[in-house]
Amino acid sequence: MSDYEKQSERRRRLQQTMQTGIAIIPTAHERMRNRDSDYLFRYDSYFWYLCGFPEPEAVLVLIAGAEPRSILFCRDKNVERELWEGFRFGPEAAREHFGVDETHSIGLLDEMLPGLIANQPALWYAPGADTVWDTRVLGWLNQVRAQARTGISAPGDIRDVRLALDEMRLFKDDAEITTMRRAATISAAAHVRAMRATRPGKAEYEIEAELQYEFRRGGAQYPAYWPIVAGGANACVLHYRENNQPLADGALLLVDAGCELDGYAADITRTWPVGGKFSGPQRDLYEIVLESQLAAIAAVKPARHWNEPHEAAVRILAQGFIDLGLCEGPLDRVIETEDYRRFYMHRTGHWLGLDVHDVGEYKHANAWRPLQPGMTLTVEPGCYVRPNDKVPEKFWNIGIRIEDDVLVTESGCEVLTRETPKAAADIEALVGSA
Repeated sequence: MSDYEKQSERRRRLQQTMQTGIAIIPTAHERMRNRDSDYLFRYDSYFWYLCGFPEPEAVLVLIAGAEPRSILFCRDKNVERELWEGFRFGPEAAREHFGVDETHSIGLLDEMLPGLIANQPALWYAPGADTVWDTRVLGWLNQVRAQARTGISAPGDIRDVRLALDEMRLFKDDAEITTMRRAATISAAAHVRAMRATRPGKAEYEIEAELQYEFRRGGAQYPAYWPIVAGGANACVLHYRENNQPLADGALLLVDAGCELDGYAADITRTWPVGGKFSGPQRDLYEIVLESQLAAIAAVKPARHWNEPHEAAVRILAQGFIDLGLCEGPLDRVIETEDYRRFYMHRTGHWLGLDVHDVGEYKHANAWRPLQPGMTLTVEPGCYVRPNDKVPEKFWNIGIRIEDDVLVTESGCEVLTRETPKAAADIEALVGSA
């Protein structure tokens, strides 16, 4: 089944969930960076999931009921603008290429939408996601309400289309998994390249450049997020992004980076010694984080609940902190009082897919939801030790995170990013070998 057939099937599934009514799903806005220069356009993930149409100024409308319809509004074909901005499908080619029932010029959207909304029992869109679209949709609704005396009714039920789509997106189909495996492979190669290029005296941005090069060389369109390339104390800043400092011999380098391929994200973190060898304290902490990550991955199985990998990681980390004198036991008290959070303050993972922090609920009815085949998530415990009088100085400014992308399978899980080395000896053999 082709990508466009998959997207057509997703549209049908959403229409079945809706039963009756109309859904409006716009793509993202184009955004200006500064005068006469815009950011590279990236489509809205919900829109892309249902349509796969890559151009800005586009809206997908789905009508559910006895006669379901899919309607795409997009830019007109314009040879003059194509000279400046590149190819445009135009409505006629878009209908043939993307498998929707109807296509119209985006210039007709305001004219046609009130008529499409009229007499529909429910309106599905994403209220609150974008004030511009809120205003526009409310304007269409008011136009329909103004026709009440003629017997035309406006939808009495407004629903958040994201709730239905989030649950659909949480479970990846075969085509999505294939793309995510490719994204993982490209990202793994980028981390290996970065390890080989690392040596004292280089700058963080030079390592970032190696990552970006490998992403594009592998066919990825973008980084999935701005890479974190954090040497020394910078590794203790969870979302460090300056990437502009020199790399010192004896320090660790934490790299959190993944590519985006055909809309789907990879998300990998590795930590390695700038000079090629872990010091004793660095290796002690590294082995604890690695052990905690392996325990967390082992807890990713069908019917295990979402929080079990986190709980598994926390027990290993907390005991390791006690053993190294960073926390005072017993273990259960360190966990109950959350004393370990001085060194491990974030969760162990998140959903992954079209968004790096992908959609989907983590709880149902106030209980952690069970893991099921087709779900994809990250597993990323860490340890961050800032200077403190109560902490042995030998551990100061050590920041370590190890992150992999994991697919829940029928029998357990598949580590999509397994090609990225993480055993300490394997990393030491790679660093600086370019």
